[in-house]
Amino acid sequence: MGTIITLSIICLTTILLIIYLVKSHRQDLPEIRAQEQAKKKTNPNLECCGAHEVCEAETLLTLSEEVIYYSDEELDEYHGHTETEYTEAEIEEFREVLLTLQLHEVTGWLKSLQLRGITLPTDVREEALMIVEDFRRIRRENREKKQQQSAI
Repeated sequence: MGTIITLSIICLTTILLIIYLVKSHRQDLPEIRAQEQAKKKTNPNLECCGAHEVCEAETLLTLSEEVIYYSDEELDEYHGHTETEYTEAEIEEFREVLLTLQLHEVTGWLKSLQLRGITLPTDVREEALMIVEDFRRIRRENREKKQQQSAI
């Protein structure tokens, strides 16, 4: 009799745990989907898709009106600031976001800030532009290597 009660408690606990895990997973799904879509939109490949006359991955011009956030929603409070109005702490907020981005995301981040009416502090803008230049150089070198390999 005691064995049956023990087994019943174990089964009930297991069922409750499974229900809890399923509900937790369902609540996380929208957030996971949003993160996956953001990754797709930032073009993680170092190659251009070829669908545009000017490669969107390289140009700093905003070709679309869609704002993509890079876990930087807190920067919206700086809408309308000029590049010289920032305190050191505010500059560090921008720098922190910049340093968490991957090379291929920096161009998209700059476009996002532009669409949101946020001007970068001068120092951070210069750092971001150097990163974009490095990204372009890497892409150019990769294209040249592919062309050389295909010529062989």
